[in-house]
Amino acid sequence: MPTRKRKFGDLGEKLACKFLKSNRYSILEINYQKRIGEIDVIAKFNGIIHFIEIKTRTKSSSDKYGLPQEAVSFYKKKRLIRTAIFYLAEHRYSDRTNWQIDVIAIIIDDDRNKAKINHIENAVSYDSL
Repeated sequence: MPTRKRKFGDLGEKLACKFLKSNRYSILEINYQKRIGEIDVIAKFNGIIHFIEIKTRTKSSSDKYGLPQEAVSFYKKKRLIRTAIFYLAEHRYSDRTNWQIDVIAIIIDDDRNKAKINHIENAVSYDSL
């Protein structure tokens, strides 16, 4: 049985996928998991592979602990890069394939039954480490 935290994360993933599809992204995989790491969503848009980390918080926890995107630690960034490279190799993409790692930060306001979605493109790179 999924935990409350897992259900909340699943809600964030559903909202993110709906957002991506409405912006003409093709969803390639959801919850890609390997021993080296996990990527929430892998999508394609304009010939670019997007590896997407989704962070979801309530408005009250965001006010208390900071923005969702601030929860992507140095260690998580390293794992995202390694996992993205592994995915590309496993699926035999060319070395010339354009790819990037994005973060989708979602703040859910339960009082208003609304969600604010912030898509931060190219949020993680070797330069950001």
